[in-house]
Amino acid sequence: MRPYHTSLSDSYSFFHSFQNKIKNNTQLRLRQHQQAGKQIEMSDKDSETQLRRLIDSIKASDASIWCRKHLKMTLMSTDDSQEEEHYTLFFQVLLNLLSHSANILPALDKHPVSTGKELLPFVETFIMELLNVTKDSILEVKKILTFGSEVLKASQVVLDAVTSLCKAYCNNVKLDYYVTSEKDDVKHIINITKCAVENLVNLGIFAANAGGDLVTVLNLSWKGVITLLQLYKEPLAANMNISEIILSLILLAKGSLSCAGKTWSKLMEPVSMSEAKRIFIPVKFYLINAARIISHYPSQAFSSFKDITLCILIILSFQIFLSEKEFLKYASEALTELLEPTSLHLLNSLLNSAQLEHNHKCQILDWLFSDIPISNFVPKDGKSIHEILFLACDPMHGSKTLLLGQLSLFVNLLRSGPDLEDDVTLEIAKKLNWFLDIIIEENVYSSILAFPVPLLHNSGHQNMFSSVIHALKTFMLIGSSTSIWGEIESFLLENFFHPHHLCWEIVMELWCFLIRHAESDMGNDIIVKLCTLLKTTVSWESVLNSNSVVRKLAKSICMILKNGSHSLADRVFNLINSNLSELSSAMYIALLMEGFPLDFLSNKVRSVAKQRLVTDYFCFLEAFDDESSRKVGDGMFGAPVFALSAALHSLQVSVSDTEMKTIKLLISMIHKYDNTSDNAKDRYLELLSETLGIISSIKHLYISDEMGKLILVLQHIFISKSAELTKCKPNLAAFVAGLGDLEFEETDNNSTVSASWELFHMLLQERHWALAHLAITAFGYFSARTSCKELWRFVPENAALSFDLDSGKDANEERFMSEFKVFLDKEAANVETSPGENEVALLMKEGLILKQMVVKMITDTMKVDETTILDKKRKFPDGISEGVSLLQNGLRVIANGITLWKQNRLDYADINGEFLTHFSHLEDAVEHMAASIE
Repeated sequence: MRPYHTSLSDSYSFFHSFQNKIKNNTQLRLRQHQQAGKQIEMSDKDSETQLRRLIDSIKASDASIWCRKHLKMTLMSTDDSQEEEHYTLFFQVLLNLLSHSANILPALDKHPVSTGKELLPFVETFIMELLNVTKDSILEVKKILTFGSEVLKASQVVLDAVTSLCKAYCNNVKLDYYVTSEKDDVKHIINITKCAVENLVNLGIFAANAGGDLVTVLNLSWKGVITLLQLYKEPLAANMNISEIILSLILLAKGSLSCAGKTWSKLMEPVSMSEAKRIFIPVKFYLINAARIISHYPSQAFSSFKDITLCILIILSFQIFLSEKEFLKYASEALTELLEPTSLHLLNSLLNSAQLEHNHKCQILDWLFSDIPISNFVPKDGKSIHEILFLACDPMHGSKTLLLGQLSLFVNLLRSGPDLEDDVTLEIAKKLNWFLDIIIEENVYSSILAFPVPLLHNSGHQNMFSSVIHALKTFMLIGSSTSIWGEIESFLLENFFHPHHLCWEIVMELWCFLIRHAESDMGNDIIVKLCTLLKTTVSWESVLNSNSVVRKLAKSICMILKNGSHSLADRVFNLINSNLSELSSAMYIALLMEGFPLDFLSNKVRSVAKQRLVTDYFCFLEAFDDESSRKVGDGMFGAPVFALSAALHSLQVSVSDTEMKTIKLLISMIHKYDNTSDNAKDRYLELLSETLGIISSIKHLYISDEMGKLILVLQHIFISKSAELTKCKPNLAAFVAGLGDLEFEETDNNSTVSASWELFHMLLQERHWALAHLAITAFGYFSARTSCKELWRFVPENAALSFDLDSGKDANEERFMSEFKVFLDKEAANVETSPGENEVALLMKEGLILKQMVVKMITDTMKVDETTILDKKRKFPDGISEGVSLLQNGLRVIANGITLWKQNRLDYADINGEFLTHFSHLEDAVEHMAASIE
């Protein structure tokens, strides 16, 4: 037998006598004390006497030290009969110690700490050693076989009793001046409470990592920590590292999520809602407790704000990752329900704190919405980043990995504006431009268009784009009557012409929202100013350029009008058409080409608009062949054609065309284009395209006898000059789609049908994705309506849809028909589907191209601005340049006079030395002036 066991027997004999002493001298008095406390209030003298007797019974705190020392030794012992006896004996002693200590602690609650100061060290040592042996007992509870459950229960009673004792001490002693106080009782309370918090934190961390076997200890320990931290704010803030406690909870939350993410990323079967909640409920528990501590200790939490906010970003990034996987949709919904509100509460605990200065809150927001280096997420233990971020990301993305999480957080902050302080909402408003900047990133662009996000309270899913728009509108409403409106207004004005189409659509959606809900006077004022701006920038060249500022401005005005009242549309129409000048016509056509809402006009104004469109168009038809009246050089030549073509897309205008003047016009334009010098070709080309659009919108023209002739003319010009007419092909596709209403005689001798085949062949051979889409759409429309039986004649062997998508080679007819069927099925389908991997990849590619275009546009603009600034600096008014020139001439005259004086040998000394000095300085000054205006 090892010597240890002999010492164990001897020690147990000692402790047995100690235990008997406790039982004989204390237990009876303790019961009497508790009963008496319920009946009468003892005098101070009796209370002190009772306390002394209690202290006498616990002075032998060596028992706790002894138990702690021998606990691990006992668990290491072997299973012979003697050791089994000692094993049972030891844990019986441990249970008795814990039980009797738990009975003594409530008695201490009744005694003010100020009494018996000489006894304080004994009480302090007793409680600290008791906490230590209790902690060690719980840490080793899995190794304790027979007595494990009993030891666990007794330990929890002790922990609860210590927490209650600290609460009682807090109520008995005022701690307002703890910083300067040297009182023994204050130090005594702080030391005990600090020890209790430290042990409870350690137990809370241990229970969290125990895999669910110590749930009661987990709840008890963290509940005790929160309780004591709330009671002893200032003392513990000065004596403990509170941020470490917060970080412990954050690490527990991240650890649970990391395990879940690592497991789920390898699954290919759905995760149930119950399983997801089982994972997320403990995480919510950790975050809630962290938020409670932060709300009471914001200054201490600020030192760790990066770790806290990174945890929030990880949670929101994880949410996006889960929502992108169909088999993880329930996990995404569970996270949205349990963790999203909690993580926001965690952040709001910092942002809404009155103890944090404004610059601290700005620092937090600046950090959150900046380019966060990926190295911040690599833990010190060197684990894979995937275990921390849970995202199967391309490492090439680097710091962009969390952009979606940052976007999600920003959207949530926009929505939670009413819960935030005014200074915080102001800082958020200043970051609206950051929000547009990250939308340009290709992975954000693709996700915002492709993926849905779950809504709270299991209310389904919402497109991410819609979620963003809704949050921005909410923020606008919040800021409409506050000081942040100036920032919102500046944001809307600065981005009115944003070069990225998605950012522009978001900004315009906000403008439309503003018009819908603003006062009518405000809406009228905005529209009048926009029309004035349109008037100052419009020109015929800008009207025909779809990317010009004029067209963008016209498009914005039309979008706003579609969201405004009928009176607003009338006002714009009357404002634009108040005179018949060339400038007004150009403005009107620009608006029509961008979809001016003619249907929004009141009946009277709409009738006037229709009549003007038709009248101007027929006047142009009558005068087109008149060489004297046609002025190709005129900036507004063909304006009625552009106007009617644009109007037909948004309004069914009744056009009387019994003489088929439109078809004749188109044939005449083709001849003019074919026979005109290069200087005028572009104008005829534009009119040709618009006239094709008019015919495709007037279906009864297709049954005309002139249609066959037109098809032949179109076939000749487009086949012979295909490259020159690329800009006309979109409207040509719309035209050939309408050929389905014609009755074709399908023979090789029919020149009209042969010409139709060739037109379709040309369009279906187009490899540009946009033209290919338009061509196959036109062919689908035609196929659904034509009476032709031999549709294969309309399809060339080298149709774009016939080629293998991966290699771009190996075209065959079967592939065309297969892909054509897929295309038609997609066009006919009216269901919401999740985006496929190919679609997301294409969106990312598109997003990258758009980003590069925007960056180039901004760079080019900056270069132009710098050049303009330099030019402005160098360009002085003519009067200044002329005056400097006169000064130079005057100085030359003076210099010549001085030289002549010397040459004539006149007394040079007569010339005042001060005069020569002034002249020299004047020469230098004028020389510098001349150099600065060159």
